[in-house]
Amino acid sequence: MARGRIRVEDGQKRIRVYLGGELIADTTRPKLVWERPYYPVYYFPLDDVRMDALVETGETRRSPSRGDADLFDVASARHTAERAAYRHAGSPIEELREMIAFDWDAMDAWFEEEEEVYVHARDPYTRVDILQSSRNIRVDIDGVTVADSDQPRLLFETGLPVRYYLPKTDVRFELLTPTDTATRCPYKGTARYWSVNTTGDAHDDIVWGYDAPARESQQIAGYVSFYNEKVDIYVDGVLEEKPKTKF
Repeated sequence: MARGRIRVEDGQKRIRVYLGGELIADTTRPKLVWERPYYPVYYFPLDDVRMDALVETGETRRSPSRGDADLFDVASARHTAERAAYRHAGSPIEELREMIAFDWDAMDAWFEEEEEVYVHARDPYTRVDILQSSRNIRVDIDGVTVADSDQPRLLFETGLPVRYYLPKTDVRFELLTPTDTATRCPYKGTARYWSVNTTGDAHDDIVWGYDAPARESQQIAGYVSFYNEKVDIYVDGVLEEKPKTKF
């Protein structure tokens, strides 16, 4: 790619998007556009979009790499999502000029083939592997052992440090307090969180778990993990170096 050009690829999945129960776009010819580094955005060919559901706003949005985007409201019989669609008709990237993209959160539902997808489009280069292990994993916080397990499940996700998921029976839950925090991941599902208090100072939201993870991550159902970045983790007695990540 030329310097400063964003990544654009042809997608192979059928992609559909709905608003107010109505099908707004349906394509087997999506473009995957990395508007940000972590995951792509799906762009739809004009022929595969219900253009009668798009209402011009007269507004534009500037992108240094993609050029000005014309913004559209998306209207179904029951709901209107304002400025939820955009088109880079004059883009310096030729393959985007006849495409429409949608604000993920403004739409009601997204499907890849027949499976609903949450949070954002899945990156075809992200892989999640979960392996049963017999390594001993010990988690210390403020010098206090909070978890100690010989039956962890190790989750390897592209671009992230290995996460150690431990059975709840190997975690000192008397030191944990549930919080109202929840996050969603397109690969793992919805996580809930706990804070840890060992010496009077609470460490907020450093433990999480998935009660009902996505199908490909079922092996971590009922297990919990700790942020490697914020706690001391010993693997077979050896202290791991804290990774540097966006977390």
